[in-house]
Amino acid sequence: MSALDTLRERLDEVVAAAQTGVAELGDVAGLDQLRNELTGKDSVLVTARREIGSLADGDKPAAGKLLGEIRATIDGLFDARRDELRSVELAGKLEAERLDLTEVEPRGGVGHHHLVTQTIDELIDVFVGMGFTVAEGPQIETDWYNFESLNFPPGHTARDMQDTLYVEIGEAESTVLRTHTSPVQMRVMEASEPPIYIVAPGRVFRRDTADATHMPVFHQIEGLVVDRGITFGDLAGTIEEFTKAYFGGDVTSRLRPSYFPFTEPSAEFDIRRADGEWLELGGCGMVHPNVLRNGGIDPEVYSGFAFGFGIDRMAISRHGADDLRDLFTNDVRFLTQF
Repeated sequence: MSALDTLRERLDEVVAAAQTGVAELGDVAGLDQLRNELTGKDSVLVTARREIGSLADGDKPAAGKLLGEIRATIDGLFDARRDELRSVELAGKLEAERLDLTEVEPRGGVGHHHLVTQTIDELIDVFVGMGFTVAEGPQIETDWYNFESLNFPPGHTARDMQDTLYVEIGEAESTVLRTHTSPVQMRVMEASEPPIYIVAPGRVFRRDTADATHMPVFHQIEGLVVDRGITFGDLAGTIEEFTKAYFGGDVTSRLRPSYFPFTEPSAEFDIRRADGEWLELGGCGMVHPNVLRNGGIDPEVYSGFAFGFGIDRMAISRHGADDLRDLFTNDVRFLTQF
């Protein structure tokens, strides 16, 4: 038997040992140890590589090729088994760390959306059904967006109506917690070309003392329409259509003259309930030309109307509650009724 044949037999034994070990070992650590024994510095493969130099010149190329093929076969066996064992170990680890997230109904019943959230969702559904889209904006605003762009110049007495909470950012009284969601309307006008039909629900802030009808933090929804040929009649029709869609066909609305810096003419709108009682709901009016100009819209070409009302007051009025504070105390005896 030639030296090359003897080398081949020794290498075949290494392959057989690798095949047996790979099949029997069940963990990555043991597999790595066997691999080191069969291919490490003291292994048959390393010894065989050293012995190639002593072979006949004609056998050296064949021996080198054979050694490379054997090494590739062994590496393939170990790599495949290592990947398999790692997958098994990972699956076991994931199973051991698995959390049971099955929902269990808590004592007292399953939770639900807060009454204010329910009211916001219902209002959005009504207005989207009337062709409006929903717009949102930041709760911390600049004086420009919250006041000046809406026709509240510095020192204007109408600013006193808002009881503003200022934020210590930038120059004094330049940044506020928004007192209404009207800044969203201005941002939409700046970013969009008419026609504009949007509603802007959200949280607002004023320096009010908490009582049955006032909170320093509450929720509003405001609407804005800007298009060619918009009239006060369109505003009245929209208010009436909304009133019937949200409260039911037996509830109607009326408009009373009022004043707001950002609309002219302006009005308060009331709803008449089934018992004949009138309830003030919010304010509205035709968008002031100055506001349109500040939003980059030509008041000679376009006109529009805006309206807004408190969501919290609407929620408690609709359900017969009489204290806004009940919406914020998180008393489950109150909240679970709705």
